[in-house]
Amino acid sequence: MSWFPKPEARIFCAAVNYAAHREEMGRGESSPHPVLFMRSPQSLVRAGEPLVRPAVSDSFDYEGELAVVIGRPGRRIARGQALSHVAGWTPFMDGTIREWQRHNSQFTPGKNFDATGAIGPDLVPADAFGDYKAHDLTTRVNGEVLQHTPISLMLCDVEALIAYISAFTELREGDIIATGTCGGVGEKRVPPRWLQPGDTIEVEISGLPVLRNPVVAEA
Repeated sequence: MSWFPKPEARIFCAAVNYAAHREEMGRGESSPHPVLFMRSPQSLVRAGEPLVRPAVSDSFDYEGELAVVIGRPGRRIARGQALSHVAGWTPFMDGTIREWQRHNSQFTPGKNFDATGAIGPDLVPADAFGDYKAHDLTTRVNGEVLQHTPISLMLCDVEALIAYISAFTELREGDIIATGTCGGVGEKRVPPRWLQPGDTIEVEISGLPVLRNPVVAEA
């Protein structure tokens, strides 16, 4: 069975963490601090399991990301020590119901529908993955490349995210940080490219197994 976070894991997600995505979303100048929101484990499925487009909206968008999993607890972790707290790396699909994300200024509703995100299939140890900034991120839907970026273009890097989050809460073993998506999301395509029942989405990070999931309609 593929790797999957424990129910008690906290999932910290970095928003608009690539300049191209920030620009396409009209977010203006980047902040000196990370923009963060939380996802629940209940909103995620394993690799290979169906992602569920909810019945209340057709605006189901894809966001391919690199996720880091904490292996050693820490509070107020210095930037220079941040990567020593990493257990491993895995692809992440931060599925978003855009209509519900826009209901107010908070991202929570659009990011936490059950079974709209995915993680896995495996947790690759930090020493096997090497320098995360040397890798690329690609998102494909039905084989078509819709997102692609060098991970080195991340605005707030992993060291900064770990240092910032651990300043306000102790990071615990098993906690997850999803590091943000790049440009090319479905909402900003003309016409918009929403995920549809029957689609297959793949998130590939070079050096990691591919995260692949089918899309189904909510029963």
